Amino acid sequence: MVTNAELLEENARLRELLGQSQVAIRELVEQVARLNDRVAELVVIAARKQRKTPPPRASAAPPVVADEVKQAFESRPQAPVKPAEPPRPKAAPKRTGRNALPGHLDVEAHTLAPKACAHCGSAALDVVDRVIEEKLHVVKEHQRRRVVQRTTCRCRACGGRTTPRSLPAPYERSKVTGEWLAWFVHQKFGLLTPLDRVRRDLAERGIPLAMGSLVSFIERAADLLAPVDGLHWRQLLAGKWMATDGTGLKVLVPKLPTAHNGYIELYRNDEVAVFQYEPEKGGESVVSKLAPFCGTLTADAEHRFNAVYATGRVVEAGCNAHGRRKFRDAEATQPQLAVEGGRFIAAMYEAEERARTLKLAGDALRTHRQAHIRPVATDFVAWLTAVKPTLLPSEPLMEAVRYYLNHEAALFRFIDDPDVPIDNNPTEREFQNVAKLRLNMLFAGSTEGAHRACVLLGIIASCRALGVPVQAFLA
Repeated sequence: MVTNAELLEENARLRELLGQSQVAIRELVEQVARLNDRVAELVVIAARKQRKTPPPRASAAPPVVADEVKQAFESRPQAPVKPAEPPRPKAAPKRTGRNALPGHLDVEAHTLAPKACAHCGSAALDVVDRVIEEKLHVVKEHQRRRVVQRTTCRCRACGGRTTPRSLPAPYERSKVTGEWLAWFVHQKFGLLTPLDRVRRDLAERGIPLAMGSLVSFIERAADLLAPVDGLHWRQLLAGKWMATDGTGLKVLVPKLPTAHNGYIELYRNDEVAVFQYEPEKGGESVVSKLAPFCGTLTADAEHRFNAVYATGRVVEAGCNAHGRRKFRDAEATQPQLAVEGGRFIAAMYEAEERARTLKLAGDALRTHRQAHIRPVATDFVAWLTAVKPTLLPSEPLMEAVRYYLNHEAALFRFIDDPDVPIDNNPTEREFQNVAKLRLNMLFAGSTEGAHRACVLLGIIASCRALGVPVQAFLA
């Protein structure tokens, strides 16, 4: 039986709980009110930003020019305006989940099954389901010893001794096989791994090799591949078009206090590439090495090529990527005119991209360029001629304008020649690998080492151009 004292105590406890609940409810109401006020403020700010229009920018005072120049400037061709694109169809929903692993990979299969129940330990089990997992796995390549035992036999009929030939080797009394040498060259010049890291990796597998041995392997590989590199060079000279570019390389020369600043040149077409080392960046060596070449050369507008073009056997083709960068740099001082001029170049690149998407070549590519790029180039030259008198000689935009007016024929050579590209970017991209290699090795140990590095770089660049696996080709 409940007494009055217990009832009073229970009532007091309930009143206390009710009071605590009321306090919590009041605090929640206050927080909701504060949030509502903040939301209202944000709505007002957003509406104010939408109504607010930016003030008109102060335009620079027009330059004082002659009436005829001003009239020509005002009547200059307008940059092509990109037409408004129709609304794009709604994209399909993105597929979620992991991509399947490549099916050509070798499978390392494992089948796991319980031997006993995990709950009671009974061995009487029935299969009810199978869970299959696929994960990308790696097995470190195996460094092995190849032992060849050749048996010599004597002929019973004539008494002559016969010994079978050994398995192929890269050179006489070599310490490594051709496959190992291909792996090593690919590590150094394909994956751009420094020699000390390759040596450390081999040492961790219990294969100690001296640095001198590794260097000698590189020398042997370059000497073996030099005839292939020479064949590539003869193919370039016999072609109708090639591109070239260059960069510096420090080389250790005996009796010089510091490393010599040499020069690496790349000559390439769509199929082969050849690197060549020169001690100096001069025009005499370029003239002599390109003497047998009769065709079109895509190169930067450098004075050292003037003597090559003066022979009449080589036709100059320019790089529009350089001109495009010049107009982008000029946007800092002449934003309106620089952007307007850049639209002409962008229109040419868009037409060239359409041709690449359609995989046009030969006469079809020439017809496409003449129909879609030639009118843009004509308007561009007229625009450059009208703008030039309005610019100061020291302005960056004047440099871009002069670049196109001085090299007009070379920069637009690609329109009438389907073998010539619009720019020299593929050649410049090859030097990204050279820059990484130069960062890893700092310098070439000798002039001969620089020549050998060029041989291996050229072979690997040719493999990339043809889509051939580098290590398989070398082996």
